[in-house]
Amino acid sequence: MAILDRFSDIISANVNALIDRMEDPEKMIDQYLRKMMDDLAEVKQNTASVMAEETRAKRLVDDNEAEVAKYGNFARKALEAGNDGDARVFLSKKQELEDIGTGLTNAYAKAHENATKMRQMHDKLATDIEKMRQRRAMIKAQLSVADTQDKLNKASESFGKSKGAMSSFERMEEKASRRLDESNAMADLNKEYKDEAATLEEKYASESGAAAVEDELARMKKEMGLSSSDED
Repeated sequence: MAILDRFSDIISANVNALIDRMEDPEKMIDQYLRKMMDDLAEVKQNTASVMAEETRAKRLVDDNEAEVAKYGNFARKALEAGNDGDARVFLSKKQELEDIGTGLTNAYAKAHENATKMRQMHDKLATDIEKMRQRRAMIKAQLSVADTQDKLNKASESFGKSKGAMSSFERMEEKASRRLDESNAMADLNKEYKDEAATLEEKYASESGAAAVEDELARMKKEMGLSSSDED
């Protein structure tokens, strides 16, 4: 059988090692699973056929052994009856059936070996498929976690940029406030300086001047003989 030529490859295949060597496990596992499922369908069909052949071969062996036993019993009965000739006929038939039985036994042994291999191959494939599915589920879960982590990393990066932009804005606001304070200070510095004492001096100087005028006016009136009552 052609499928038995692949028996050693399937049995010796290490599915875990195969997955570990895959460059893109998620994608390649799906492809490999499809191939394994096709192989399993073929193995199942052939296993059923081989097991049926094993059953048939065993039945032929059992039937042959029953015939051998039957003619052996007939030979003994013939001898008990004193019929040596009949016994020889039965024994000859028994030996003929025993020769056929040797071939049937060999055929059954081969059919049994093939059926055993096919069952092993079927069980190995079914186990590998289950392992593959479990690894696929695990890998997909890991990839999902990785995707979530990437999103978190991007969100953190965006938050960092936003925080950086806010810091820049705060620095600009602080700078503008500082410049406004500097401008106000400069405006104060640019105001005309006035000495407070000088201001008061002008006040009192003007009052002194008015008093001097009044004194001069009274003196002139006195010289002219004008009395204070003539004053307007």
